[in-house]
Formats: sequence, C-alpha cells, structure tokens
Amino acid sequence: MSVIAITGSASGIGAALKELLTAAGHTVIGIDRSHADVEADLSTDEGRAAAVAAVLERCSNVLDGLVCCAGVGVTAPSSGLVVAVNYFGVSALLDGLADALSRGRQPAAVVVGSVAATQPGAAELPMVEAMLAGDEARAIELAEQGGQTHLAYAGSKYAVTCLARRNVVDWAGRGVRLNVVAPGAVETPLLQASKADPRYGESTRRFVAPLGRGSEPREVAEAIAFLLGPQASFIHGSVLFVDGGMDALMRTKVF
Repeated sequence: MSVIAITGSASGIGAALKELLTAAGHTVIGIDRSHADVEADLSTDEGRAAAVAAVLERCSNVLDGLVCCAGVGVTAPSSGLVVAVNYFGVSALLDGLADALSRGRQPAAVVVGSVAATQPGAAELPMVEAMLAGDEARAIELAEQGGQTHLAYAGSKYAVTCLARRNVVDWAGRGVRLNVVAPGAVETPLLQASKADPRYGESTRRFVAPLGRGSEPREVAEAIAFLLGPQASFIHGSVLFVDGGMDALMRTKVF
C-alpha cells in the first residue's frame, strides 16, 4: 500500500485522515508539533527542514502521498504566525518532498485550503503578493501591520491555493497530481476556539452552510482520501469545496 505523509496529524481533519488511511492499510507518517511520528514546528525554517528530513528518512526518499493539513486559525496569537504556518509551512513541505513524491506510485498531494480564501478582498491583500513571491519576512511584516488574524487567515489560504494551482505544469511533469480541498466550518478544536473568541465568536457562529451544520472532520478526510486515490486520476489543479454549499451561496455566479 501507499506511504502518505500528513501534516497536522494530531487533531482535527489530519487526525481523522490518518485514522481513515491507516484503516485502509496505508502507511501514514504523521507530522505535528507533538503526539506525532515526526514532531516539528512548521512556523520556522528549522522546523520545516527537520520535518522534511525526517519524512525522507522514514519513507526512504519515496513518497506516494502528501497532505498539508497543518494550520492555525483566527485565534492564533499573531497574524505573522498564521502566515508562517498556513503558507510558508505548506510551501516548504511541497518543495522539500516533491522529488520523493515523483518517485512514488501514482503519487498525489493535497493542500487543505479554506472557503475563507474566497473572502472579498483576500486576493488584493499586500501580504498575498509577498507570500507568492516567497518573501516570508515581508509577508509577516505586512500581516502584523494589519493586526487582524482573520485577514491573515483568508490571505494565507488564498495564497496557498494559488501556489498549488500555479504549480500544475511543473508537478504534472514530475508525474504528481496536486489539488486543494477547501473546507467550510469543520467541527474541530480550532472551530470551537473561534466560536469562543470574543472578537470572532458571533460571526463564526453565524457562519452556517446551506446544509445547516458544520462538517465533521471525517467528511473532509473522505474527500481528501478520494483526491489521493486512483478514482481521481485525472483531477489536477482543482479546488474541491467541502463546505456544505457555502461557496455556492456566497458566489453563485463564480465557479
């Protein structure tokens, strides 16, 4: 069976995906700050490099799947941390493990984005341009100037979605499919923290999809597993919304 690395494997969507894939017989290399096969801090260059090195050692430089699920939300202690983890933590893992994936069997990677990436104005945030230019110091500086973690979150998820989509030619040349899953509200500790936050709690609680509820982590994990598998063999560079209809509600004429 396949060898698949998952960042953010200790909780939420990542934990649900690890359970799902392990039960299906795959070998999973979990990456998180604690309680994982590979313990690393993806907010720093050193932590990212350590994570890549540890994964390569465990998979003997041959990887069949990668899921970049680790992320922080609007309750993060700083906007800079949101940018560091949600964008640069992902880009470093994609860059560092691309060659190993190219040696895999029917290899595929999935980036966990967010429906928040479609938030009006996210694409125009100056921090997005800095992220896509690979300038982490400038991106963090711009994010901290704004001081609003919800903008940093939306901007980071927009940027990381663009990152995946602009790599379709390069990754196809390596023989690796790369897609994005964009969840809406997911019943995870991250969402509960947002609901309890005095700044964002009310708006988070009002963020209800047409299906009338948030998703369970397992539901998003099933979509990711599909994109990793052979049934999705011709899906590449796509954004799959797993949001209960929220994107369709908010952007009916954009698809």
